[in-house]
Amino acid sequence: MPRHNMAQALNTALRDALAADPNVVVFGEDVGTLGGVFRVTDGLTREFGADRCFDTPLAESGIIGFAVGMTMAGFKPVVEMQFDAFAYPAFEQIVSHVAKLRNRTRGALTVPMVIRVPYAGGIGGVEHHCDSSEAYYVHTPGLKVAAPATVGDAYTLLRRAIDDPDPVVFLEPKRLYFASEDSDLTIGEPLGSAEVRRAGTDATLVSYGPSVGVALDAAKAAAEDGRSLEVIDLRTLVPFDDATVTASVRRTGRCVVVQEAQGFAGVGAEIAARVQERCFHHLQAPVLRVSGLDIPYPPPKLERLHLPGVDRILDTVDRLQWDDQVDPRWTVSA
Repeated sequence: MPRHNMAQALNTALRDALAADPNVVVFGEDVGTLGGVFRVTDGLTREFGADRCFDTPLAESGIIGFAVGMTMAGFKPVVEMQFDAFAYPAFEQIVSHVAKLRNRTRGALTVPMVIRVPYAGGIGGVEHHCDSSEAYYVHTPGLKVAAPATVGDAYTLLRRAIDDPDPVVFLEPKRLYFASEDSDLTIGEPLGSAEVRRAGTDATLVSYGPSVGVALDAAKAAAEDGRSLEVIDLRTLVPFDDATVTASVRRTGRCVVVQEAQGFAGVGAEIAARVQERCFHHLQAPVLRVSGLDIPYPPPKLERLHLPGVDRILDTVDRLQWDDQVDPRWTVSA
């Protein structure tokens, strides 16, 4: 199979979507002539012209508002928020209009647009250039949210998102843009289907986006100590694949949720609640979480202390009340 990195896979997905549907348009800050900060849109303006891939003013709320109007005219905009924290000026447009338009018009109008967001950390970016904002979007009814962790899924999920009749917030892990793997780049599983990335029997690690690779590294390290960890890549946060997650946890009896975002009221909390509700009688231990710290995003030199790593995951797995661990409170004296 040919080898690609994630940026190339996303570029190919955009190119194929533009070629397949004349209503698809790509725009945002510096996506045209420059080809995007991370070169995801490189060459698209040359190939399809400045009316299909073009630059906008530096005004995120204007970008989203313009995109909403274009959907009403029959277009399928794919817009880029240059960095995750740059998207906040557009948040009101996303929540009040993008997410609600179908409901407000009783289905008369749809919003088939994709909001691409380079997100999360791991690149040593300064404040406002690294953030994990997925909880805001997941909490907003009317939005679908995708977060690829592999090159193949970057292509698949973006093509699926562009073809979807509803708005999709597409979270692209910045640290994975130039990670390479062999992939045919085909349209695979639809939005809303998770994937078991590594089979295991002792506990389930549930993750998404940039944290999937960390979870896989932790599972590999745990295997050296004789512990078998299953790793699930959610792929999309909305729709959420309860069936795959539930089936795994019922098999293993233990669950750890891994996310890069801060922990309080995050996506991991929702996942933990859903697992507890659906798997209570199968659980051998409480569902635990590994997350970023509940702080504003730290400066580059301190980033490694904020991001979940293999050691933090393994320490959490050790707390899952294994058979060789006996709480003294449970001991009955003679």
